[in-house]
Amino acid sequence: MSVPFDHVFLGDIVTGTEILRDGYVAVRGETIAAIGQGIPPPAQQTVDHRGKLILPGLVDGHMHTSSSLGWPGIEGATRSAAAGGVTTVVDMPYDVPQPVTSVSVLADKIAAVRKFAHVDMALYGTIAKSGGLDEIAGLAAAGISAFKLSTYEYDPVRFPRIDHPTMLAAFAEIAKTGLPVAIHNEDQELVERLTDQARAAGHTDAIWHARTRPPLAETLADLEIFELGLATGAHVHIAHSSLARGFDIAESFRAQGGRATGEACIQYLCMTEDDLVRLGGRGKCNPPFRTAAEVERMWDRLVAGKIAYVSTDHAPWPLDRKQSPDIFANSAGLPGLQSFAPLMFTLLDERGLSPCLMALYCAEQTARLHGLYPKKGAIRIGSDADLLVVERGDYVFDEACIVDLPAQRWSPYHGRRMRAQVAATILRGRTIWDGSAIRAAAGSGQFVRRQVI
Repeated sequence: MSVPFDHVFLGDIVTGTEILRDGYVAVRGETIAAIGQGIPPPAQQTVDHRGKLILPGLVDGHMHTSSSLGWPGIEGATRSAAAGGVTTVVDMPYDVPQPVTSVSVLADKIAAVRKFAHVDMALYGTIAKSGGLDEIAGLAAAGISAFKLSTYEYDPVRFPRIDHPTMLAAFAEIAKTGLPVAIHNEDQELVERLTDQARAAGHTDAIWHARTRPPLAETLADLEIFELGLATGAHVHIAHSSLARGFDIAESFRAQGGRATGEACIQYLCMTEDDLVRLGGRGKCNPPFRTAAEVERMWDRLVAGKIAYVSTDHAPWPLDRKQSPDIFANSAGLPGLQSFAPLMFTLLDERGLSPCLMALYCAEQTARLHGLYPKKGAIRIGSDADLLVVERGDYVFDEACIVDLPAQRWSPYHGRRMRAQVAATILRGRTIWDGSAIRAAAGSGQFVRRQVI
């Protein structure tokens, strides 16, 4: 007589609303077939994680695999994701040398996902600086989860600024698809003028990264993009708000009938200007770290349910691009995938908050916004068997443990005390991280199309 399940995982089951003590998740094939408490059902394999927490595998809605190395960067980044309890990533389109601006480029990237990825991947699309509107419908039909545009230009081809008339037309076309459009939200004129003034005065130490990208640079951009969204009916999403006021602005536009949301990257829930001074180039990201008081306001908005989800904005620049004493000469971006689960658990636990918030804001809500739910982001019958096993304890995060390429094995969280570690990561029923080593080959990850508009 055959047993009813292929795998049963034992532990305390954490969902977005409750914790099932002494629970189990039973898997048939690649999907969850039963959830319960008490005596587990028979299975071909029973995996005992009792005493540990089992959460849905995290869904990181904002990360960059290919900004420095091109598509081969998918391999190292997704290894780090697996080790960090992240089973699905939503990858930004600003790749080297060609951003994802057409169906043909998207097809090539999907092929690269199938070759390199260790976890499942959804993908953003974008448009060229000019002349790209005709590609919008095709990209949406090909399965991207969202679009990404920017109000700030890092590169005219890879990461362009989209001017207001073009953005207005793009929003109107994107609105027809029903997909969200995430925006890098910084005002270019203000940032460039302040940066030029700082350089001219010889102000190139770390704190001037924050001084030349003040809160006003964000809120100006927020107001612009939400006004354009209100005019077109597009779902406009702040790709990363370092400010509580960004979520207040989004809420005000929702009250006016707009489709307006925003996400918080995890660094804006814990890092401050003091950390920027301490870390120098290693702490440079855009937007920059804010004050300790702003971190508290961010937590207030999270607990109040005003933040769509929490992401990493993982951008693993090689360390040699983060070490200049001139803060403006360093690349902007932080690695964050491998530290995601232990850090988020720690931040919640330090504040006496439930790990259910981690399941909600780092998995379920992300999957919902990107149209991946209920396939991804939840422990529920019929969902993919994507699980994160968290072991409580007193640990120190060591960047030497990072499983990305050697030049990218660094972390702004190096040396931070953590209250948990990732004991296992399960992707579609298979353990891909056992707490110390990757147990999946490159190419075991899949491209995940947007399921729900």
